[in-house]
Amino acid sequence: MPAAKYKFIEQNAYDHKIGNADDGTVIGTLRVKPSTILWRPKRARGVSPWFSVSLDDLTDWIVKQNNRVGK
Repeated sequence: MPAAKYKFIEQNAYDHKIGNADDGTVIGTLRVKPSTILWRPKRARGVSPWFSVSLDDLTDWIVKQNNRVGK
């Protein structure tokens, strides 16, 4: 069968706005990529305002016991 002329192209990253659902205020953006997760606060300034963590580091942090996070 010949290759299709058109196909669906998957995105390289997915952005998710984080904020209050009641009043719509946004506190930042979470960007999910195949190998990293990036966080950008709403009021970030500078050349590279994204903070990142590799997926390997994130999974190590998640599976570590006694790792509690507050609100």
